[in-house]
Amino acid sequence: MLIEINSQNPQPRLISEVVDVLKQGGIIAYPTDTYYGIGCDIFNKQAIQKIYRLKKQHPGKPFSFICSDLKHISRYAKVSNYVYRTMKRLLPGPYTFVLPGSKMVPKIMITKRKTVGIRVPNHTICTTLAKTFGNPILNTTAATPDREIFSDPSLLNDFFGGQIDAVIDGGPVPGQPSSIISLIDDIPEVIREGLGDVSSFL
Repeated sequence: MLIEINSQNPQPRLISEVVDVLKQGGIIAYPTDTYYGIGCDIFNKQAIQKIYRLKKQHPGKPFSFICSDLKHISRYAKVSNYVYRTMKRLLPGPYTFVLPGSKMVPKIMITKRKTVGIRVPNHTICTTLAKTFGNPILNTTAATPDREIFSDPSLLNDFFGGQIDAVIDGGPVPGQPSSIISLIDDIPEVIREGLGDVSSFL
């Protein structure tokens, strides 16, 4: 199911349609400020396992997830004053922050080091989705098992077919990765330099 949603002013009726898919344990594809992403409810283990199979990815490597805002993040990660100030300065934006996970995060979404990767993309569709849904949404790049990345939602829809329950067409996306920054113990470490400016951490 391909759903065209306005990237500037997402239609509430269409957002509700996609949220219903998430609530029923479905898998969605959606635009972000980096790539198109594939996701589901982080509390639905079966849906998460389906995404692992879809991407032929090893379950030992947890996915990141999208929160709607800073307040939402603080439920799923331990946020110090330094971390809060840093994220407030940079979010929403093309960053993935690695933080200590809270007890709210399901085991399947947390690393062996008890960390999580969290995003608040600068894209109205995915933050509106996360806010309307209430739960964080799993975030992994919409790509084939051979790592061919989709920037066209209709091609994405054709490739995955019935394996994805709803594909949002939100127009073009930058097609570059986010910057990944670890803020564990208030010590910033740039893990990957992507779209987000990391000069303040170097």
